[in-house]
Amino acid sequence: MCGIIGILSRPSTRPVPTADEIIGGLEAALARCGDPTAVTTAAHHVDDLLKGLPGLIALAGHHELAASITARLDQLDAYAAEVEAGLATGDRDTEELERASAASIALADVLWSLRRDRLRTALAVTDLTGRQAGVAALGGYLAIQQSFSAIDRMEVRGRDSAGLTVFVWGHDLDPADPALADRSRDPLFQTGSVRTSGRCLTFVYKAAAEIGELGDNTRVMRHAVAADQLLRRALSGPNARTAVLGHTRWASVGIISEPNAHPVDSTELEQHGGTPFVVGVLNGDVDNHADLRVAHGLRFHGPITTDAKVIPALVARHGEAVGEDLTEAFRRTVASFEGSVAVGVGSPDHPDRLLLALHGSGQGVYIGLAEDRFVVASEPYGVVEETAAYVRLDGEHGGQIVELDAAGAGTLAGIRRLGYDGGAQPLTEADIVTTEVTTRDIDRGDAPHFLLKEITESPASLAKTLRGKIVEVDGHLRAAVGERALPASVVERLADGSIRRIRVIGQGTAAVAGQSTAALLDVLLGGALDVDAITATELSGFGLRVDMSDTLAIAVSQSGTTTDTNRTVDLLRAR
Repeated sequence: MCGIIGILSRPSTRPVPTADEIIGGLEAALARCGDPTAVTTAAHHVDDLLKGLPGLIALAGHHELAASITARLDQLDAYAAEVEAGLATGDRDTEELERASAASIALADVLWSLRRDRLRTALAVTDLTGRQAGVAALGGYLAIQQSFSAIDRMEVRGRDSAGLTVFVWGHDLDPADPALADRSRDPLFQTGSVRTSGRCLTFVYKAAAEIGELGDNTRVMRHAVAADQLLRRALSGPNARTAVLGHTRWASVGIISEPNAHPVDSTELEQHGGTPFVVGVLNGDVDNHADLRVAHGLRFHGPITTDAKVIPALVARHGEAVGEDLTEAFRRTVASFEGSVAVGVGSPDHPDRLLLALHGSGQGVYIGLAEDRFVVASEPYGVVEETAAYVRLDGEHGGQIVELDAAGAGTLAGIRRLGYDGGAQPLTEADIVTTEVTTRDIDRGDAPHFLLKEITESPASLAKTLRGKIVEVDGHLRAAVGERALPASVVERLADGSIRRIRVIGQGTAAVAGQSTAALLDVLLGGALDVDAITATELSGFGLRVDMSDTLAIAVSQSGTTTDTNRTVDLLRAR
């Protein structure tokens, strides 16, 4: 129930968009009001202009431009509200209503992105950088801000602690600077610690609190980053580069504390002379971590009790044995683990690379392909602020390992995929997935937690679901769900008997809704099919067969972003 985040980028080559281009694009969108699809296309063009570092440079500190954008977004939002309201009026058939509803959603999504992703990100980065930040500093703080945004969105699956490791190289600081020595003495790698390795600096920021609210951890870390003058000096150099590896944790092994918060480092009680410095993060549990500590003679400082600590320590040990091949050291490490795990590792000796591994079905790793950058997250909604395209690791067939190279950031060329046995598993365009989830779908708004948000939204969600699907025929009400909701191929397979089982899945209140659905279907079918309701996690954990082609799964989710439900759907599709 944790979350991994990683940001790895290369210098951008796209020109910084001008104010005329940006405002002109929004004016073009306004001129197309009356055609929601055309407005969406024009707005998407502006959204693309404002993504990444070029978009940030265009917006950062330019308050008049931001005000001009906001004024036009206000007009476009009013138009989008009219489009949505119009769906409840008029006489449209089900298919036409589905198309119009999809167009309304797409328009609302892109306008949300412009206001709540692009403008918000520029303001948040400016708050971190202070005034007159250079391009390198903007790029560094953008990576940090993107990490904070991803952690905020993934905290629903982990909240008691969080951490960021920030690698900075190409800086102009003197390695003999007394400030570096002062902050390198903490063996527990707690917040504010800095490590120097060659020409790379490793900064760490952490927060840990057993009781608190969603968003507390990132607020604490954001304040620490904004107040860190040493980081500001490191990023002020014109050639400074930045990579980030972060995590949000729900403690399962080890108490809730800063020393146990991930990322954890490779420091041992007795350091070995040739071992590289490594940091690591973990989702899941290394079930044999105690055995590994004994087998390799690992000895850690007493306050560090998390199983994740064996990750960087063993990578460093193996790195000493294999020399410069960090990927092989990582492969040997993760191949020795028992349990379902997702792992991320970085090292200041190779700051332009991130290493990832996935084994088992209980975790996820998604590599977002954004402009000139990789955005890594353990959930799709950790990457969607920057890109809808991602590559998903498959941990079920022996496990997968990935090495990300900043030189090819944002492209398949920058991803090297291996099996746990070291065999190459090349990627193709077919491995790229495009998600329909947006940041609007997963926004908590003013609600203190997601449960209250979904309770509040339930009436509107139900009304939109039923809209246009209950029709009157000869004085009687009938369901008319349409081809999109019930494809002809499914109808045919139900009729010819090749579908013999129906499983209604969901989590929480969606699972309760599924129980009523299954009960009604069972009555209507009179026992002709095997119908059952089961939580998604129970089905994925205990109910999967090798061949599920005779099973129709009805997945229930109010938001469409429920991780366990979506993951189970993926597992069913694969079977």
